[in-house]
Amino acid sequence: MAAAEKDDARHREKMAKRKSAQDAEVSSKTVEKGLLIVHTGKGKGKSTAAWGLVLRALGRGKRIGVVQFGKGAWETGERKALETFGDRVVWHTLGEGFTWETQDRARDVAAAEKAWAQAKALLADPSFNLIVFDELNIALRYDHLPLADVVETLRNKRPDLHVVVTGRNAKPELIEAADLVTDMTPVKHHFAAGVKAQEGIEF
Repeated sequence: MAAAEKDDARHREKMAKRKSAQDAEVSSKTVEKGLLIVHTGKGKGKSTAAWGLVLRALGRGKRIGVVQFGKGAWETGERKALETFGDRVVWHTLGEGFTWETQDRARDVAAAEKAWAQAKALLADPSFNLIVFDELNIALRYDHLPLADVVETLRNKRPDLHVVVTGRNAKPELIEAADLVTDMTPVKHHFAAGVKAQEGIEF
């Protein structure tokens, strides 16, 4: 047998063993449940990853809710795109801008409380399959909302409901309560080279 044929045979054997192990691992998972997912970290892409999950769920015929904490009501590409799905996507942007923009703690707290009230209303609505609480971690970081209430509410969500929470500096209590946590780690960012936020990439 030629060396190349031996390499091919070894590769097929290795991949067959890997497939067998992978299939066994997948078949061992029997639990289906609504997940509490947290996207955090200093890197770009936390909200963007949530929009990817939204698109996937929409492709499966699901209904989606979104509440944005902190972010102002500026026009974004993701919102414009998702509005084309009609009432299958319910979107609430209830912030007045990031806290360093408003520089008014009382207003920030009031906006966060209003957004959290809307969030609870969505959680109580059985028509939603996936809800995104965008930048909720920021509201918690600055103590605009009571952490214990938020964590307890999310722990007690409907068993089949998926919830995604985004934002830097996720609280340890939320991380502990979550089923899936991804920390976006920055490696290189174009902002550092003087490249401004661009339509279709940042918003």
